[in-house]
Amino acid sequence: MIASLASDLLLGVDAGTSMVKVAIFDRAGRELAVARRRTPVETPQPGWSETDMNVVWEVTATAIRALLAEHRFAPERIVGVGLTGNMVGAWLIDAQGRPVRKAILWNDGRTQPLIDRLLADMPDFMTRVFYTSGSVMQQGCTLPLLRWLAENEPETLARAAYVLCCKDWIAYKLTGCVQLDPTEASVLPGDARARSYSDAMFSLFGLDEHRHLFPRLAPSESVAGVVTAQAAEQTGLRPGIPVAVGAGDVPASAIGLGAVTPGVGCTLLGTNILNCVVTPAPVFEPIEVGLLFCLPGERWLRAMVNVAGTTCLDWFIAQFCAVEQANSRTPAELFGMLERLAGNSAIGANGVLFLPYLSPLGITTPYFEPAARAEFFGLTDRHTRADLLRAVYEGVALSIRDGFAIMPQEVNEIRLAGGGAKSAFWSQIIANCTGKNVLILSGTEFGARGAALLAGVALGWWSSLSDAVQETVAIARRFEPDPEACAIYDRMYVVYQMLQRDLRPAWRAARGRT
Repeated sequence: MIASLASDLLLGVDAGTSMVKVAIFDRAGRELAVARRRTPVETPQPGWSETDMNVVWEVTATAIRALLAEHRFAPERIVGVGLTGNMVGAWLIDAQGRPVRKAILWNDGRTQPLIDRLLADMPDFMTRVFYTSGSVMQQGCTLPLLRWLAENEPETLARAAYVLCCKDWIAYKLTGCVQLDPTEASVLPGDARARSYSDAMFSLFGLDEHRHLFPRLAPSESVAGVVTAQAAEQTGLRPGIPVAVGAGDVPASAIGLGAVTPGVGCTLLGTNILNCVVTPAPVFEPIEVGLLFCLPGERWLRAMVNVAGTTCLDWFIAQFCAVEQANSRTPAELFGMLERLAGNSAIGANGVLFLPYLSPLGITTPYFEPAARAEFFGLTDRHTRADLLRAVYEGVALSIRDGFAIMPQEVNEIRLAGGGAKSAFWSQIIANCTGKNVLILSGTEFGARGAALLAGVALGWWSSLSDAVQETVAIARRFEPDPEACAIYDRMYVVYQMLQRDLRPAWRAARGRT
């Protein structure tokens, strides 16, 4: 039994691409308990990504029930539910609220031939999308997926009553209410300035006749509805408790990290890296690079994406660290061994530089280049495995610097989350590479925390999101840049940028491009 709990608790639900996380928070924002359950992702054809909507709901309901039971929380203590989940995609339901087909996820690539065709007909197609949405459109955004369905599965759209996003499907199953919020609407793609749908985008994608599929928009920090009797039976929650509309996973994670004030930066260091800064107005610079999200409270979140983050370390471990894997019993032991090994190399990896472009998608920051590939630069026969490993840590950190360097607004500090934030060694390298203070917050599930804070605002616990963050966000660790290390990384970053620029023709030639 957990002791010293507050009298009122909030439940945050974060439905990720392959994992549902549910967490309970008190009025101080403290994370009291977490449950996680995997959700299956299907690949019916190469490049496709789908999931069974009913299974996602069943997994979510099971996770909530397990959290309450395993930690012995009485359902009466939960006074509100907040929601977040993986963004965009296509989650279609009919007039009875039943899934029309399996959900198509954000990382689905089936629309690329369609996008190529639209570009051939309208060479400025992607530019027009960017100048309305502020984002470089991904193949798994909702509007291109609906256009694909209109051309390839017209019967699916004929049966559909609504198109939702992941968290909105969970909201429907909990409350029976249907809505989207501005954080999703603006990246469908939609209108980032208006924080809403865009009639121009519907027309650009040839979807005017399907405009009726998009439900009403409701503020993220408002109440969507209350838990129904059926949902209460499935989840163990009390019927009648309010459920907030919530926000997409990137904005919710920023909120959970306390990034709601202009100038505050945050980095989500996971498989991919999102480097974000809060702005007081929508920012469309640099042109045709990065993403733009709406935040509640008339704020926006400009984000630059590095498509290979902790993946780089995972790759190095798989290829070069068999001994450490064999001799470690837990992930913590393994990463402790790796950090000690990397620590045997000097700052700057004795001259080895790693460009962390391992993804087959290439790079999207500071420019879009699908032909880009990873490199170790500066190797001699005197270098060791420790040098290469340290270069991987440093190369990823320099890519974070790269993301913030092209932002039009200077950041005051970087709030770090994701798997990489568990490493004090890596966090210090990031502080030294960027020259910024790096803050690690208390807790682990920042998307769920952001969702819970939105629910608290909806319930009137706090008058605004800024007040909620001010009263709940606690800094667990702070890493300050070391001036001597910063000077070394400043010199390395010059070379990093030269390689990034000068290798581009070679990358393209290797891929048969000009």
